[in-house]
Amino acid sequence: MTAELVRGQNHPLSQARLEIRVSAGTPIVAAATLGDEDGRAHSVEWVAHPGAPTLPGLEVSRQAAADHRLAVDLDALSAEVHRVSVLLALPVGVGGPVSFGSVAVPFVAVTGLDGTEVASYTITGLDAESAVVALELYRRQGAWKVRAVGQGYAGGLAELLTDQGLPQAPQLATSINSAVVEGVARSLQAPPPRTPEGDRSRQTATSALGPDQSGSPYTTQGATGPYPGAQGATGPYSGAPGRPDGGASPTDPAAAQPTPAAPSSGGPIDYSHPRRQNAAPPPPPPTAPPAEPGQPARPVAGDATGWSMDERLYNQVWGMFEDLARTTAAYRSAVDFADTRLEKELDQVLSDPRSRIGGQGDAARETAQAKHVQLVDQAREALERDLVQLTAEAEVVEPALPVAYARWDNPAWHAYRVPMEMPMAFRLGDLQLPESDPLRIPMLVRLPLERGLWIDAGRTAASDGSFADSHELRQLAMESAVAHTARLLAVHPADEFTVHVIDPAGSGAQALAPLVRAGVLAAPPAVGAAGVADVLGRLTQRVDLVQMAVRGGAADSLPPGFDTSQQLLVVNDFPHGFDDRAVNQLRYLADEGPAVGVHLMMVADREESSAYGPLLDPLWRSLLRLTPVPDDHLADPWVGHAWTYEPSLVPHGSQVLEQVLAQVAAARAKYR
Repeated sequence: MTAELVRGQNHPLSQARLEIRVSAGTPIVAAATLGDEDGRAHSVEWVAHPGAPTLPGLEVSRQAAADHRLAVDLDALSAEVHRVSVLLALPVGVGGPVSFGSVAVPFVAVTGLDGTEVASYTITGLDAESAVVALELYRRQGAWKVRAVGQGYAGGLAELLTDQGLPQAPQLATSINSAVVEGVARSLQAPPPRTPEGDRSRQTATSALGPDQSGSPYTTQGATGPYPGAQGATGPYSGAPGRPDGGASPTDPAAAQPTPAAPSSGGPIDYSHPRRQNAAPPPPPPTAPPAEPGQPARPVAGDATGWSMDERLYNQVWGMFEDLARTTAAYRSAVDFADTRLEKELDQVLSDPRSRIGGQGDAARETAQAKHVQLVDQAREALERDLVQLTAEAEVVEPALPVAYARWDNPAWHAYRVPMEMPMAFRLGDLQLPESDPLRIPMLVRLPLERGLWIDAGRTAASDGSFADSHELRQLAMESAVAHTARLLAVHPADEFTVHVIDPAGSGAQALAPLVRAGVLAAPPAVGAAGVADVLGRLTQRVDLVQMAVRGGAADSLPPGFDTSQQLLVVNDFPHGFDDRAVNQLRYLADEGPAVGVHLMMVADREESSAYGPLLDPLWRSLLRLTPVPDDHLADPWVGHAWTYEPSLVPHGSQVLEQVLAQVAAARAKYR
């Protein structure tokens, strides 16, 4: 039975290994301090934060996010530690909210490793505060308890850490904020919520600050700022949509759900927590065949909640991603603990003069090393067990994926038909961790896109550590962009996705040939400075027009014949052919376009654009960085693993791309 705490209330803890889950309607920073019997932190080494996320028995997230999972092992804490305080703060320097009074109330839950809630606390009553001690775990007479605190600080992290007894509090607060800003482009956000309506066709709704799940779940290290995490200001965080102002797309199904709205959006703040659902339960997922006694359940495709098979598969893939992140984190944490314990025991041996005489010291060292090997072997055994189960699940799920989620070599593409409605997501590639090879998890991104895409044509290290040739990389980057564009065309209804291409110097003509030959572009690729100005001018005017119509409540009074489809602008060879006006228009489209159905895909080398200086930094931060070769530049919102991204490319020699584009072109011809 879950204990729903109020401020000041406590509850006993019967488990030593716990997770502390934090949910908020905007990206926040999660940290934790260790305290002695008086609740005082002895030094900065007693604080776990994004810049130093791991302490013995404690691990926090590496970046700001709307959802966090903090790992706590009470048995692994030092005997000096009698209190663990969980701290939440709004990030500084990324343009987001400045006080908790302007965002949805945070929700904190203490759970077991199996996800069972032990206690929860909704932190109400905050106003001008920008940092808060959410709750604390404390030791009393040998037993651990959790207490709901909810103590806010208008002075932010510096004031909070000072109250924790740290004389270096201002410097530490500055370093934490710096770590968050530097890590904003590195994370992936958690899976989006399910829509009860099940209708994934485009809907119209006023702009609202949706939960982090409403936008693209990924951000990248190359689009520095930092994040995922971020997803401008709130956009780069793992828990935030892609728009810098935090708004959800008017066409996003998630915008129709009750979500916490920012006061600036004109709507009231909804204090109901996203986890508290009142909708009717979804249909039951497929039943797995019975497993043999003592064996784990056999995996089955669609074994997750959802209103349709596509949604169940989507949620299942995200569950696999989260499971792999957590089991790898547990393995790494166990190995780190074993290494720390070995180092401590060896130090004790060396510090005892008696151990230097005879064989006593050698025996102690051998014992310590044997314990280390045992702990590492146990951790590896648990990891291997989980990987076997996840691999078996992947082998069942991958063949069952619909075309929007499937690899280009999946037989599902041979039965492709132009869809009648937009799916909830599409596949951008695959993700893996070093410990999980060859297991790969599909990288699925919600539709409509809340963040633009940046295909990195710069000097990128390949997975084998080598560097691809510059010309070859540019070609691969364009091929990757064409593959992503073709997939977006393929998963949308024939009349609901329009693609524009800017190729000022014509350098991408070879890669763009399949799209040009199929006739699926709105017009031939624009070349030269005049072509750049024409396309950007028309799309900028479109954004202005739709914004005025939506804000004036007259979305149904757009000019006759107005193209209401989603628009994608593919830009190659930036900044060639771009003057200052064009650069500002591009930034405007990246910031404001997604909310009104205008999306951006750039194929560019950031170093070549460095002459524009900080002018382009917000642009890069607002885009999701992808690479044309495998590269470990993405991070998850739970533990910040560096995930290797592998692009989704068409197999060499395959005609599937041309066949799919031919069907798209034929279907589009019927609407002209």
